[in-house]
Amino acid sequence: MLSRLRSDIQCILDRDPAARSTWEVITCYPGLHAIWWHIPAHWCWTHNLKWLGRFTSHIGRWLTGIEIHPGATIGERVFIDHGMGVVIGETAVVGDGCTIYHGVTLGGTSLYKGTKRHPTLGKNVVVSAGAKVLGGFEVGDGAKIGSNAVVIKPVPAGATAVGIPARIIPSKKGESADVTELRDQTVPSAAGTVPSLEAANAAAVAAAAGQPQPCADQAKGFTAYGVTEDDPISQAMKGLAEGAATHEQQLQLLWQAVEKLSAQLKADCVPCESERGGHFEKDKIDQILGK
Repeated sequence: MLSRLRSDIQCILDRDPAARSTWEVITCYPGLHAIWWHIPAHWCWTHNLKWLGRFTSHIGRWLTGIEIHPGATIGERVFIDHGMGVVIGETAVVGDGCTIYHGVTLGGTSLYKGTKRHPTLGKNVVVSAGAKVLGGFEVGDGAKIGSNAVVIKPVPAGATAVGIPARIIPSKKGESADVTELRDQTVPSAAGTVPSLEAANAAAVAAAAGQPQPCADQAKGFTAYGVTEDDPISQAMKGLAEGAATHEQQLQLLWQAVEKLSAQLKADCVPCESERGGHFEKDKIDQILGK
C-alpha cells in the first residue's frame, strides 16, 4: 500500500511541472485525494459493502469535485489533473499511468445492469480536458483523446482521437500519432537514438542555470492534454491543396511548351476557349487552414 501511495505521488511530480514538492502534492492535489478516497470505497464495494462504498465515494466527491464510482477499477500512477467535473462510471477501467484532465466523462450508453457500460482505458492513455468517452469499448495503450472530443467507438493503441464525433488518427510504425512528441529531440546513431545537438545544448544550459531537467514521462514523449497539430479533415484538405498546386504548376509548364511550339511553327496552337481567367491560389487556402 505504501509503495502504491508513493508511486501516485511521484507520477504527479513527474508529469506536472507546477508540482514543486511532495508536501504540496499531498495537500493541494484533489486528483490524488480522489484516488485515495476511491481505494477504501472500492474495497467496500468489492466486499459487498455497497452502501458504505457509495457513501465513501460521495464524501470524496464532495471534497474534491471528482466523482469516481466505487465499482470502477483504477490502476497505479493515475494522475487526475485539476480534476473538477471528472466522472468515472461503475464499470470503467483506468489502466496504469493514465492521465485524466478536468471535465472528463468516462460514461455509459447502456441502461442494462450487470453489463459492461463504461470504457476501458489501457496503459498510459491521456484523456484531455472536457473529453467524453462513452460506451463499453477499449481505448488502447498509449492512445490520446483530444480536448472536448466525444469518443463513441474503440481507439487503437497509440492513436489519437479528436473532434465531435471523434475521428481517429492512427499511429504509424508503432509510434504514437501525437505529432507534438519529442520527435526532434533525438537523432539516429550507430548505438540507437541519442539527443540532438540542440537538445543537448539546451539541457546543458538548463543544468548550469540550476533548472529542473525533463522528467521520465517527458523524455518518453508525454504531452499534456493530448494536443495534436491537425485533425484528419485538415490534413486531407492540406493534401488536396498541395495536389492542386502541383497540377497548376504542371499545367503552366505544358502551356509554356505549347506556346513555344506555336512560335516555332508560326501558328496559333492554343484554342481561344482554353484561355483561363484565373489561377489556383494556394496561399489563400493555406491561410484558411492555418498552415
